[in-house]
Amino acid sequence: MDRTDIIYNLAEILNCEARKDEPLSKHTTFKIGGSADTYVLATSLSKLSAILKECAESDVDYMLIGNGSNILAPDDGYRGVVIRLDGDFRKISLVDEDTIYCGAGASLAALCKFALSCGLSGLEFAWGIPGTVGGAVFMNAGAYGGEMKDVVFSVNHITPDGDTGRIERDDLEFGYRTSVYRKNKAIITGVTIKMKKGNPDDIRAKMDDFLGRRSDKQPLDFPSAGSVFKRPEGAFAGALIEQCGLKGHCHGGAQVSEKHAGFIINKKNATANDVKSLIREVQTKVYDETGYNLECELIIL
Repeated sequence: MDRTDIIYNLAEILNCEARKDEPLSKHTTFKIGGSADTYVLATSLSKLSAILKECAESDVDYMLIGNGSNILAPDDGYRGVVIRLDGDFRKISLVDEDTIYCGAGASLAALCKFALSCGLSGLEFAWGIPGTVGGAVFMNAGAYGGEMKDVVFSVNHITPDGDTGRIERDDLEFGYRTSVYRKNKAIITGVTIKMKKGNPDDIRAKMDDFLGRRSDKQPLDFPSAGSVFKRPEGAFAGALIEQCGLKGHCHGGAQVSEKHAGFIINKKNATANDVKSLIREVQTKVYDETGYNLECELIIL
């Protein structure tokens, strides 16, 4: 019996949905990736804790994913267990007049809609970002002058050993596309958000404006994982790539978007190797011609 069968069987005992040989291409916005040995939807903190403890005891590798909107999964899949947060982890509630508690598995879109319904302002920048709340906090997602660090008050988590904890705002080590969770190996389970009261009409107008800008500038009609490169100091990745004549440049089925050079799209049945090769080609040419070293924002599994 494969070791991941132990986790699959446990998930069934816990009444968590589990699948064998699940294609990761179904769970990434790039629509790329081979099969994971086992895929599990963890629906509560106690069930997630049991799964993590069994992974540790059985020496089974695991990986947590959200909406898969900032990752590139390997062509040969993942030899281990892929866990996604569902059920209780998607719940959102109002704590008091300006505070929201949100499960890490909820989508940013759901959180933005909830904040709007409560007349709370501060998350408008996140409207249209296709990730989960946990993933957004993990990488301090941001756009149009806003970042998750502006609204996050505290973060709840669970460690690989199954212990729970919480980190307050001042200790979250937020930076450009990073947080303390990039290095502490804990899994974000929930987030407390503090916002400001606002006029719902004004909040909606701002959300619509940002979504319109995304639609105008980003290649939303092709599978992608958003911006591939971090913004280099003193420049913009997309502008540098375009300056080097790489707009529309292809490797296999992967292409530097003709609409926004900071995006790589799955133009035609691209593989993970196509995308990685194209990333290297872009990095090499940009460095050779401009001296800028483009660092990946995309997480390559």
